[in-house]
This record gives sequence, C-alpha cells and structure tokens, in this order.
Amino acid sequence: MTEFAPAPSLAVTAGRPDGLRHDWRRDEVEALFTKPFADLIFEAQSAHRRFFDPNEVQMSTLLSIKTGGCPEDCGYCPQSSKFDTGLKASKLMAVGAVLEEAKRAKDAGASRYCMGAAWRSPKDRDLDQVIDMIRGVKAMGMETCVTLGMLDADQAHRLKDAGLDYYNHNLDTSPEFYPEIITTRTYQDRLDTLSNVRDAGINVCCGGIVGMGEDLDDRAGLLLTLANLPVHPESVPINLLVKVEGTQLGQEADLDPFEFVRTIAVAKILMPASMIRLSAGREHMSDEMQSLCFLAGANSIFIGPKLLTTDNPAAEKDQRLFDKLGVRPMPAPCEAASIRAAE
Repeated sequence: MTEFAPAPSLAVTAGRPDGLRHDWRRDEVEALFTKPFADLIFEAQSAHRRFFDPNEVQMSTLLSIKTGGCPEDCGYCPQSSKFDTGLKASKLMAVGAVLEEAKRAKDAGASRYCMGAAWRSPKDRDLDQVIDMIRGVKAMGMETCVTLGMLDADQAHRLKDAGLDYYNHNLDTSPEFYPEIITTRTYQDRLDTLSNVRDAGINVCCGGIVGMGEDLDDRAGLLLTLANLPVHPESVPINLLVKVEGTQLGQEADLDPFEFVRTIAVAKILMPASMIRLSAGREHMSDEMQSLCFLAGANSIFIGPKLLTTDNPAAEKDQRLFDKLGVRPMPAPCEAASIRAAE
C-alpha cells in the first residue's frame, strides 16, 4: 500500500516546517500550466499524497440560508439584483429550518456543512441568527463554514467565538481580470476580509471560478495570489462557471475540460496541504473529467440537490462513480479524531 502523510491539523499547518512555499513567481506558475499533462498530473498527485489519503473525498453540503437580492454585480451570479434571472429574493431562514436541513445532510453522508447568504456584508442582527446556526451544526459533529460577504474584524471575532471552522470568501479570478467581472467591490476589499478572518483565527476558504472568459495568465494570477498569501487557505474551492441565462456571463463559451483539470492540478502543487474543493459545475462534468480532477488532487465535493441556487449531481450518480474509483467518504473531524485515538 502506498504510504501517505495524514492531513495536518488545520490549526497548526501554518507553523509547520513542511516546505510550503509562499514566494512563487508568475513565470513558475505559468510553466506548470503548460507542462505535459502526464507530468503535471504526476506532480500534483505526488504533492497530494504528502498530506492526504488519495482515496478519500470529503462530502460537504452548501445551503442558501438567504437567497437573492444581493446588491453586488458579480457577472456570474444569479443572486445579483442587477440581473433578471427569474430568481426571487427570500429572507434569512429560521434557525430551526436550517438545522433540519443540516440533519438531513449529515444523514446523507455530509461531514461538512456550509451556509451562504446573499449579502454584501451581514448586519449584526442577522449575525445573531447565523451564530445560532453555527452552534447547532457544530453540536451535530459537522465541520462548519459560512459565506456572508465582507466582514469587519469584530464580526470575524464573533464568528470565531461561536466556533466557526471556516469562512468562505473567494477572490474569483486574477487581480487583472477582476474588474471585468465585478465593479461593486474591489479586490482589496476581498483581501481585507480574508485578513480579518485569518486574524480572528478562523480557517480560510478561498478560491475562484474558471471559465469566465479569462486566459491562462488570469488562472495563473488567481492561484499565484492564493499561494503567496502569508498562510495558504486551508480550503481552496475551484468552481467551473455555471452559465445562468440573464447574467453577464450567461452566454460565455465553454472552457476546455483539460484546462479546468490543469487548474486543479496547479492549485494542488502550489498549495499541497490545502483541501482542493471541486465545487460548482459538477452537474455538467463527465465521470471521466471528475476522475481526472480527483487524480489531480481535488478531495472535496458538494452533495445535495442544490449548490446554493444551481443544480448538483444526484447522490446515486456520485456513489456509482466513487464505487468505480474505490473512493470512500472522508470521516468527519470528530470521527477522524476517534480513529486516531483508537490507533
């Protein structure tokens, strides 16, 4: 059996002498993107095995706890009030309803529960309810993540005190291409939120979207920015654009699947100790494409009928693929700790 080092405790990753780099150059990253495919995948899989079991994939569920009506103009997003996509805005869900959904997700195999609200930034009164949701999900033994828009330092510390494991706030794309997609908040706004989250002691979940009309330089620029942060994001979601009619990018041309797989592989090489999350767009991926993503180092997917407002593959379809690949679900953090204690 191939030996691998288990994933390090996320609380101590930043301080380990594990050879992680934060000084990548753009030409180095672009060179990775243009490597022969077999060499790139081999390097990514080798990096992945330093920190993770290559046959485990974490099952996560993402629930939209407040849908639509967002004042931002992100060109890909059906929840933006700037676009007419037929999506109706809704109020923040009740805590009890969210916890019922979380229980169903856990019963379906999820070990990580994510909650997203379509806000520019949360109001303090709304944060009170979200904190109750976080505490309820934590009590079920699942990892918690929220994405609520921009946070100030005080809000980040409140979420930390509630026991939040991860905060998601994506950079979306490179600094250079970003103004083509979003004008209502700056790249620095996003970096400031990430700093507030990191300073509060919450694990960072930060990635981007590919297939928005960007070129290789922009995909390299996104990953370069992430990999050269003072601490790598513990979680890096890589999304394939889901084209929604009525949005700015609703008619965008399809991305070559191999370019998407290359992005996964380069992310893993640059940030080998990070979870690389195969996120939006799986509904339109073949089994073969998803398998290459897992081979390239992706080790988390979202399960459930919806990923916020867009469709997700059926559970039966995912299970058939995992059976073919010999992939098993990653245990929840509490279960993993019990297993290590028993050993």
